[in-house]
Amino acid sequence: MNTNDIVSKLWNLCNILKDDGITYHQYVTELTLLLFLKMAKETEVEHRLPEDYRWDELCAKSGLEQYHFYKELLLKLESADDALVASIYNGASTNIREPKYLTQLIDNINNLEWYGMEREDLGDMYEGLLEKNANETKSGAGQYFTPRVLIDVMVRLMNPVQGEVIQDPASGTGGFLLSAHKYIVHDDADFDWTEEQIDFQKKDAYVGMELVPDTHRLALMNTMLHDLDGGVIRLGNSLASEGQRLPKADIILSNPPFGTKKGGGLPTRDDFTYPTSNKQLAFLQHIYRGLKVGGRAAVVLPDNVLFEGNVGRDIRNDLMNKCNLHTILRLPTGIFYAQGVKTNVLFFERGKTDQNNTKKVWVYDLRTNMPTFGKRTPLTEKHFEEFEKAYSAKTRKDEGEKGRFRCFSREEIAKKEDSLDISWLKDDSIEDVADLPTPDVLMGEAKVELEGALKELESLMLELGVEK
Repeated sequence: MNTNDIVSKLWNLCNILKDDGITYHQYVTELTLLLFLKMAKETEVEHRLPEDYRWDELCAKSGLEQYHFYKELLLKLESADDALVASIYNGASTNIREPKYLTQLIDNINNLEWYGMEREDLGDMYEGLLEKNANETKSGAGQYFTPRVLIDVMVRLMNPVQGEVIQDPASGTGGFLLSAHKYIVHDDADFDWTEEQIDFQKKDAYVGMELVPDTHRLALMNTMLHDLDGGVIRLGNSLASEGQRLPKADIILSNPPFGTKKGGGLPTRDDFTYPTSNKQLAFLQHIYRGLKVGGRAAVVLPDNVLFEGNVGRDIRNDLMNKCNLHTILRLPTGIFYAQGVKTNVLFFERGKTDQNNTKKVWVYDLRTNMPTFGKRTPLTEKHFEEFEKAYSAKTRKDEGEKGRFRCFSREEIAKKEDSLDISWLKDDSIEDVADLPTPDVLMGEAKVELEGALKELESLMLELGVEK
């Protein structure tokens, strides 16, 4: 049985819990708590768990006894000596109310063919579950989930290497950090690392922060299955004092959450030059301030960050002074599940000084005259091929008003009040305004249609013998 088969079977188990009122997101969390026990056995790391509170002990019971033992087990694991185990089960509880549903879930997990699966396969399997959860719009997780294709493209263009510190201040379930880890390990597959290099890569190369406890739990499980240290992703708020303690990075990859700070108010960071309740603008400040000299970043941000005035303009100007904002990728619509959100990827590099680092900005329009992506039209790596070629070319070429890749000087941008919301291609799906009917014509057409509908309704009422 391959990883895709197991992902499908595990995902279908959520049907067991639907009758118990469990949501998709709760299901993935419930599954995580049980999978950790099963995978600890399969990967022979059960010694990290308290004795007598392991998978086989749970399977040996049934019914109400099993249900009460499971609740007791969660409490025991929360206070485990092993830091990673304690972190995964910190504050853990079950939303399952009927013992029979817990038994069904445990039996089905136990009956899957796990034999022969490598740790990397288990990691891929778990990422597959997280992606399915994000694709289920009812779960609400989709608006935060970055498509795997986009993550991998951003990582390739950042080209991380062994020895670099890579950060994601809004790490979610760890997608960017794990993609960077896979890229580095695969790229260095033919080289022998020293014990010191291996230790650095497992414990110090990656650093993330996640605000939501349940999402942090999923991230810990994800990093554990990829053989990374449990402290890679911290629980905390990057826009509060914890964020100030994150180490300076060689690379930052991130897709910060959309929206404004709940309840209004400003981030509690005292090191931001430009306080704002807009979370993306606050994260952007954290990111360009958190880069080492020469450090590079690729960050997903919505359109409003590119054009918002006042403090938004100040932050963009500060970004272009402190960094070389060399490329903006205008992403197509529909790749995030929060409807109507238009996004971009900003690529920049921290300068040696804090002034005039951006001389020109290249903009690639992958949005205009592109399909609306979603379940029926999936985003693939092929859609990014031309952009990757243009981005990586030794000599970039301005393709003019009919092309997708164009260059704009810092002076041109300044004339637009530092707005980076730059577009030039005509959208073929929008009719020319001159060809549109006038309001009078539209009103006339609507009146004719309404009169026709009323006549049809009168005829139907007569047939049915209904009085007006």
